[in-house]
Amino acid sequence: MKRLWNRIPPLGRGLGIVALIALVVVILSLEPVLAAVGGLVRIAFFLAVAFFLFLLWRERRGDFDAWSERNRRLFYAAIILAVVDIGAIIGLGASGPDALAFFLVLGGCAWVVVRTWRLEHRY
Repeated sequence: MKRLWNRIPPLGRGLGIVALIALVVVILSLEPVLAAVGGLVRIAFFLAVAFFLFLLWRERRGDFDAWSERNRRLFYAAIILAVVDIGAIIGLGASGPDALAFFLVLGGCAWVVVRTWRLEHRY
């Protein structure tokens, strides 16, 4: 059995596992459970992003204190706006113009963060 398992390429094994899980969900009519778990995973992802940003801030807050007041406020505002943007897309969902607005706001926040970081790290 192990030799047969190793003969199947990893992509085929992965797709087979996903197909098996989908078959179990359809046969046992677990769509509401799957929707609830999906909602919990979305919330967990949002909390993970916020926690990562908090850890990044905690590690680098000494560097941020040396920045000018304007750049520090701009940097923090862009991070907070990005977190709110991600939270809105997770909570409200998106399609069409909303998805475009999400990516434009997130891209603008990323541009502000990178630009501010580069301005403060010129030597």
